[in-house]
Amino acid sequence: HLLGTDKLGRYLLSRIIIGARPALIVPIGVVFFAILIGTPLGALAGYKGGWVDEVIMRTTDLFLAFPSLLLAMTIAATIGRGLDKAAIALIVSWWPWYTRIARGAAVSLKEQYFVEAAQAIGVRDSVIILRHILPNTLSPILVQATVDLGTVILAMGGLAFLGLGTQPPARDWGLMVSDGRNYILDQWWIATFPGMAIFIVVLAFNLLGDTLRDIFDPRQYK
Repeated sequence: HLLGTDKLGRYLLSRIIIGARPALIVPIGVVFFAILIGTPLGALAGYKGGWVDEVIMRTTDLFLAFPSLLLAMTIAATIGRGLDKAAIALIVSWWPWYTRIARGAAVSLKEQYFVEAAQAIGVRDSVIILRHILPNTLSPILVQATVDLGTVILAMGGLAFLGLGTQPPARDWGLMVSDGRNYILDQWWIATFPGMAIFIVVLAFNLLGDTLRDIFDPRQYK
């Protein structure tokens, strides 16, 4: 048993490998739906301005007033425990970040000549947003999404550790760390190796995000 066994004699290596599925698939789903909700709202707010911008951004600020993990814990505790409930809680707490990014990009893009030319020939606002604004916000959104994947993995692990996410006997890295915390002094490997798996994956996504930011940053070519 390369990584040892847990308190019930189950192989840690096989549980870590199988636990990689929800550890990767669920955060990807959370970030995808957060982008799906937040990006169009931010693009609409930045392009339209006025009362539309005020309503959307004040609602966004209301969500951002709470730390993301704290808000997710509150929602998860309210709607119930489980992996799907934790995913919903994280989506609700994560979409405002993409709204702010998309809004900032849309404010600058609507002053560009190609947008003004589209307005001048009578292109509808919805078409301008879909064809010209949203595609040009993908670079910062993609960089943020890559970094957020690691952050969401940590948040999912934290919710599972607190008993608000994945429930036993499911194979989840955060749950495995929680199970091993009572044996950390004499059976350190039970919590250490799942924690190392979280660390490696989060570090990989952060390095990927930094690399993408360097690639998409036009200033590096000046």
